[in-house]
Amino acid sequence: MLTLHDLGVLRGVREVDGAIVVDITPTYSGCPAVAEMRADIARRLHQAGYPRVDVRIVLSPPWSTDDITPHGRAVLAEHGIAPPGPAARRTTPVPVRLGVRIPAPMCPRCGSADTAVTSAFGPTACTALCRCAACGEPFEHMKAI
Repeated sequence: MLTLHDLGVLRGVREVDGAIVVDITPTYSGCPAVAEMRADIARRLHQAGYPRVDVRIVLSPPWSTDDITPHGRAVLAEHGIAPPGPAARRTTPVPVRLGVRIPAPMCPRCGSADTAVTSAFGPTACTALCRCAACGEPFEHMKAI
């Protein structure tokens, strides 16, 4: 559905001493998909004829939902996932406030603002489950981080 570029995970590609070096930043440091992303990038570059490939994990600056491209946001919406709004930029630890409700996003299917968050957590910690009162459809919302 999304490329690593669209998701904002791909940070750079360059040649260093005859090797292709690819920098990626996972959506969070414990992301279980990192090994698969690295292997897939290396495999595809090898198949394209590049014998020396080095896929590096870069954790600084950390990934943010602001890194998702406009095309990536459109693809999320096309697939029924409400894209995140702007993320708050922090240079200090993120305070945890229990019981704080996240605002309901617009419905990615019909565009209505008459929506409600039904669960603060969806299939992954970075999504919330929502329902639209106008069209009756459930949808996921990617939270801004």
